[in-house]
Order: sequence, then C-alpha cells, then structure tokens
Amino acid sequence: AEFAARYSEEELIEKAPLIHKYFHDDVQKKAMRNMILDEGVRLDGRKTDEIRPIWCEVGYLPAAHGSAIFTRGETQSLTTVTLGTKLDEKVKDEVLVQGTEQFVLHYNFPPFSTGEAKAARGLSRREIGHGHLAWRALKPMIPLGEDNPYAVRVVSDILESNGSSSMATVCAGTLALMDAGVKLRKPVSGIAMGLISDSETGKWAVLSDILGDEDHLGDMDFKVTGTKDGITATQMDIKVDGLSYEVLAAALEQARKGRMHILGKLTECIAEPREDYKPCVPRIVQIVIPQDMIGPVIGPGGKVIQEIQKQTGTTITITEDDQKGIVDVFGVEKSAIDAALQRIKEIVAVPEIGETYHGKIKSIVPFGAFIELGQSIEGLVHISEMAMRHIDTPAQVVKAGDEVKVKVMEINPERRRISLSMKAAAEELGFEIDVDESVQAEEKPARRKKDEAPAEAEVVEVETVDAE
Repeated sequence: AEFAARYSEEELIEKAPLIHKYFHDDVQKKAMRNMILDEGVRLDGRKTDEIRPIWCEVGYLPAAHGSAIFTRGETQSLTTVTLGTKLDEKVKDEVLVQGTEQFVLHYNFPPFSTGEAKAARGLSRREIGHGHLAWRALKPMIPLGEDNPYAVRVVSDILESNGSSSMATVCAGTLALMDAGVKLRKPVSGIAMGLISDSETGKWAVLSDILGDEDHLGDMDFKVTGTKDGITATQMDIKVDGLSYEVLAAALEQARKGRMHILGKLTECIAEPREDYKPCVPRIVQIVIPQDMIGPVIGPGGKVIQEIQKQTGTTITITEDDQKGIVDVFGVEKSAIDAALQRIKEIVAVPEIGETYHGKIKSIVPFGAFIELGQSIEGLVHISEMAMRHIDTPAQVVKAGDEVKVKVMEINPERRRISLSMKAAAEELGFEIDVDESVQAEEKPARRKKDEAPAEAEVVEVETVDAE
C-alpha cells in the first residue's frame, strides 16, 4: 500500500505487471521461503508435514453406479463410476497399438474450480496429464479380464482447486470404485509434496500437501500415489538443478506418512468394496465355453446369438482368448440373464450318460421321436421310453416342437447315436407323463403271405359314346 501510494492511478495501471512481478514473484516468494526455512511455518500456518482437513462421503449421487466426494482443504473432487459391457470399452487405434482399454479415467477441470469466468473449451495438456497420472495410480489395483467382466469408467469433476486436484482424483476414485462394488485389490491414496531450498545456506524443507502458491513459488511438485504396501505411480516437476539422495529419501518417507494418514481417512469412510453392486447396475455373468463352440453359439450370420438376445432382452458378447471362448451376458433382470445362460449352455452342452437335459422334439417317427439337445446334437427316444406304460404311437405323448426333459441312457460314439428316455427323466425328477388316449395309431395295410395270390383287379367297363 505504501509503495502504491507513490504513483497515480494511471501509473499503477501501467506498472501493474511490474508491481505484481516484484511483490508476488520476488518479495512474497522470499518471505514465504524464509518463513518456512527459518520458522517452519507455511503460508496457511501449517507445519511442513501437516495435511489439510479431509472430508469425504460415498454414495453422494444416488443414481450413479458409484460416486464419492473428496475434499482436502480447498481442493474438491466429485467422482463417478459407470460400469458397462465390452461394447463400451475404449477402442485404441494408433499407428503401433490396436486393441481396447477396459478401464478409463476422465479428468475435468472447469474454469469455475479456480474462480475464473471463461468459456469451457477442449481439454488442455494439463488435464490430459493429470488424468493419465490418476489412471496410472488406480489401474494396478483394479481387477480386469476374467476377474471383472465390466468396462469401468471413472470421471472426476474438480469443483474447487488449491493444490493437487489430481491427487484428490485418486482418492475420490478409490472411494467411488469401492462404492460401486468394484473389488479393488487395495485402496489407493495420493499426496503432492513440495520443496523449499536455499543453495547459499544449504537449508531445505520438504512440504506435505502443498498449496497452489507453494507449487508456484517452491522448487518441486512431487506427486506420489500408492497403497499401504507400496507406490503405484509418481510424477515430479522440479525447478532446481537436481535433488540429493538425502532430500529424495526424506521426501518419499514424508510422502509415505502423508499417504497413510489420507488412506486412514478413506477407510474410515468405506473400509472395503461393497459386497454387491447397486440395484441400478446392470448385471454381467461370465462363462467360458470351448473354442469350437463359439461358432454354434453365434450361428450362421449371427442368427442364433441375435435370437437369444431378442428373446431374453440381454446383450451378449463373445471373445476368443487362449484357445477358449469368454461369453459375457449383460442384462438388467436376473431372470433374463438366467434364460440367456440356459440357452447358451444347451448349445454347448456335451451329453453325458446319466444326466438329464432339456430338449426339443424335432421330428416324430413311428418308432419314437428325435430330440434336439443342442446345436447339432440330437438323440432318439424310443416309443418304449416315452411313457410309463405301453402307448400305440408317439403322437399320444408328444408332437413336433414340444419341449421335454430327457435322460441320456446310452451313447454310441462310433454310430454317433444317443439313446434317450423320457420315462427315466420323469422318474428322476418326479413328474408324470400325460398320454392322450384319443390319438390312435395309423392302421397299416396288412401284409400278404408268400403263397397268397394277389387280389384280382376289378374290371370296370366304360361305355363309349359315338360323337356322331
């Protein structure tokens, strides 16, 4: 104020950049650094290893698959988790890398988070870098592949920022993932460390949980993330020529203590992942089928799998991995998923003697009925095995298209014949087989004996009429 009083209002406007540089970058910087090195007191009155107050909550957004809000001082992240199918995975189509990414993390840093009023443009390099750091921190702890059939998307929206919003994203991401029921191997926390050093005096001080000004006026921004057992990701920006082993070791140890403190706050909020997903999360059931059964499940031109999806209201994806097929069935209702799984299991089932199966009558012959057990798998139920008593014709019990329970009695691999029994299945499962007495067997023409002469043909006289 005394310095500004020397100049007129016009001169102050003209010299504003120089005044800001002098007082903020020189005077304030020196004062801040001397206060920390000499007194051990930081800009906001904290000690060098003190962490700002933490407040967090899970399930903050009730309709999201998983959500959490994490606040540390003046930095706050609202993070959501969305679970999807393999069709929702990120597609990588680069020059040297092609494939999909099951886990993605998006980091948004809107202008209002730092009190700015400006248009929200496209993502900056800063946002991409911060998001990638948080992604690297969480990815090692997220089960992927067969352990987790879902595609996982984490979105962090920074609501306010004054120091390390990327580390807030890591902490909020851990909470949101556990709230969603994703079985994290271990919870992850993160902290940003700073450094104040004086090359002339040789003094230095490592700062925990740095502010925005401490990042700007300090010598280092060192971000460390990890679990209680180790580090998952790091990132360092330094403004000095280098760091001694002593300084780096001290920074890592102080970061470990800070991470443990933050991790304790996270586990107080939610100690472990939820046992089950929330009701709004569509369910996925994953099964493994033989590689040679992938074709029959898909069908010609995708006819079979499309029919199953249409009839059950589910989404089915099949991927080939290590000489086997991984089938994911995705649906909202459990009954729909169970119906789709039953259809798939019927297609890939390999009949075993003594087992009971669900089959469909394909055709009826005088001596029994051919039953379809799965895609390209058929068996024969002899007429003597269709009911508990003697019947005259298979039509008294079944008709083409009926679905029945049958038991496998015999398999002849050489002749590729499967003998089935409806009677044995009924006895095992405890149900009755109805016989329709009104249906009569077709009468066959009697066979003539060898010494019997053929019947004489009847001669019919035809009267002709003269055209004249």
